[in-house]
Amino acid sequence: MDLEFGRGVRSTQRDSWKTTLLLAYQSLGVVYGDLSISPLYVFKSTFAEDIQHSETNEEIFGVLSFVFWTLTLIPLIKYVSIVLRADDNGEGGTFALYSLICRHANVSLLPSRQIADEELSTYKLERPPERTDKSHIKVWLEKHKKLHTALLIMVLIGTCMVIGDGVLTPAISVFSAVSGLEFSLSKDHREYAVIPITCVILAFLFALQHYGTHRVGFLFAPIVLAWLICMSALGLYNIIHWNPHVYQALNPCYMFKFLKKTRKYGWMSLGGILLCMTGSEAMFADLGHFSYSAIQLAFTSLVYPALILAYMGQAAYLSKHHDFYSNSQVGFYIAVPDKVRWPVLVLAILASVVGSQAIISGTFSIINQSQSLSCFPRVKVVHTSEKIHGQIYIPEINWLLMILCIAVTVGFRDTKHMGNASGLAVITVMLVTTCLTSLVIMLCWQRPPVLALCFLLFFGSVEALYFSASLIKFLEGAWLPILLAFILMAVMLVWHYTTIKKYEFDLHNKVTLEWLLALGDKLGMVRVPGIGLVYTDLTSGVPANFSRFVTNLPAFHQVLVFVCVKSVPVPYVFPAERYLIGRVGPPGHRSYRCIVRYGYRDVHQDVDSFETELVESLAIFIKLDASYRCSDASEQQGATTPLPEERGLTVIGRSHASYDLQDSVQHSAASVEMTRRIRGADGDRAKQVRFSIDSNVTSPGAAADSKQVAEELEALAAARESGSAFILGHSHVQCKPGSSLLKRLAVDVGYNFLRRNCRGPDVALRVPPASLLEVGMVYVL
Repeated sequence: MDLEFGRGVRSTQRDSWKTTLLLAYQSLGVVYGDLSISPLYVFKSTFAEDIQHSETNEEIFGVLSFVFWTLTLIPLIKYVSIVLRADDNGEGGTFALYSLICRHANVSLLPSRQIADEELSTYKLERPPERTDKSHIKVWLEKHKKLHTALLIMVLIGTCMVIGDGVLTPAISVFSAVSGLEFSLSKDHREYAVIPITCVILAFLFALQHYGTHRVGFLFAPIVLAWLICMSALGLYNIIHWNPHVYQALNPCYMFKFLKKTRKYGWMSLGGILLCMTGSEAMFADLGHFSYSAIQLAFTSLVYPALILAYMGQAAYLSKHHDFYSNSQVGFYIAVPDKVRWPVLVLAILASVVGSQAIISGTFSIINQSQSLSCFPRVKVVHTSEKIHGQIYIPEINWLLMILCIAVTVGFRDTKHMGNASGLAVITVMLVTTCLTSLVIMLCWQRPPVLALCFLLFFGSVEALYFSASLIKFLEGAWLPILLAFILMAVMLVWHYTTIKKYEFDLHNKVTLEWLLALGDKLGMVRVPGIGLVYTDLTSGVPANFSRFVTNLPAFHQVLVFVCVKSVPVPYVFPAERYLIGRVGPPGHRSYRCIVRYGYRDVHQDVDSFETELVESLAIFIKLDASYRCSDASEQQGATTPLPEERGLTVIGRSHASYDLQDSVQHSAASVEMTRRIRGADGDRAKQVRFSIDSNVTSPGAAADSKQVAEELEALAAARESGSAFILGHSHVQCKPGSSLLKRLAVDVGYNFLRRNCRGPDVALRVPPASLLEVGMVYVL
């Protein structure tokens, strides 16, 4: 599948076994890096303070039993068997579930929804609308607006915790790996070696993000594979050498014995045990990069057995050793033989870097998705690979994550507090996934509500148990993800609320097409050479910022295009379906509307390719529009009838090549040729593309249409040669008099602070400064 232009709908044919094996191998470095390094800190976090490792071994066997059944119930049964099937065109993650729900029920809060969006190839439903019976749950959800907001808040909570995990996972992973130096250093030197080395590795890791992972990504899978084999070998050695009967601890009775003996402190120690699931969400979030069968094969045949052997090996060693001077020694490295400790230490550090890289890349991706839903301030998104879709880098977020990671490492300085913080973030994301999946089972899969309720109660109760154990550690580190989530939630809700209100203001204050057409005679309007691209969030009408512009400066460009860049609830939009183009006014006015549609995983293209593709799409539209006008009314009714405000909009197909339009246009009454140059590996070569008009003219009307099309294409080419101007609104937002204190704090203080200190729309849309024209606009909300 072509990664460069998005994945879209995954092929319905099953992958061959060779392809599945290759994808399973590659998934080790991307999907399972975080999960595979959890044995470094699970036992150490569990025995940090709440429980003691005693001679009876009831504690260690109880913890092993909890780890085994937790890995079996959550990653193996919940994710691999159920949640991975809830994909959105092959994509997974929190936004994939939300997108599925929004397409099957009218619960989306995104503005500018159009019927034409449902014609996208990736906008598929589990069942055709005419065969779908509205359930009581669906009617209830669609009826209450507050439930729409509650659903979005749930998604944002999961998003905030994923971002928080992007701060905590690199810190605890690298710190736990480097802590193996404790066994080779004296007690006085440990503090002065482990923390600085961890900070240096973290700084180096974040400094490399600018270059992307595609240059070293081929090393990720071998490193994780070597680490899994190393853990399995160490586990088998410890089982055989120390306690071959440790498998008996897999009996769930040991869990009850553990809780019966340790009582409250055993329940509190579950906050450390849940770290064995760290990274399970990545199986679902990274589903789009691989396939269901590949991720299932890698986990069931390699990752799951290796993790079980690693934990059993540690438990076997600890069951025969009790003479530790502190519980901090109850960890991974204590069970590693001295002869191989240094190679294992190096491999663990490399594996921790790979696991950290996966969560950092996931944080960039989910922030980009949040931005597409208008739930995050505008940030600069850099596409680091021209061939691999989805590899992005966000400079501001990268350096902020680095500062926070180092601050967490220096501030907490131990696995206990880091584990408490990371555990709460991990289990919260899993709870959100469980709730959303239960809705998908009802609304999308059309299963009985009882089945969805059983799924929610069974897995939700298990995760709620771990969640309560993590929440009780609030003062011992769990406050950090809550604080980060609170700040991020405030930012996201303020930005989303104000953006929606601004859209409603634009919708209320837009002007009619008749007003624009009559304005020229009243003000003596002048048309200047070039193309004017007016950016707006509206999909119909003339935006208020443009009316303000032309009333103060009665001149606009020879070719005028109202551009609306919008997000749709699908992961990807094929380039062939990205542009929706129509006219604004009569053909002689040379005004058009272009709606550019992106999915929540799409990366916006650079302005050069966008401008070129837009001009070529306009040329194709002009030709098609002439054909439509000449065709019968019955032929026009062959397509799906759009809404009145969308009437006349046409999907313009694009090829996957990148074109530069030359300055010359040759035309005649029978045909029009536009020359464009393709940048290829063999250098530049010219390619002629012919927009032909039927030369067998049988009526004066057809001849007039042919001449009109030729003139319109010539005007478009001349305007393109003169250059383009990007007209954007420079907005200032303020509350209405008499607004509540909370609204004034959110809009006047919060939103305006974010607007002034974050990227402007010109940066987010990649508009060149030399071609930028900003129009001041005051929004009174």
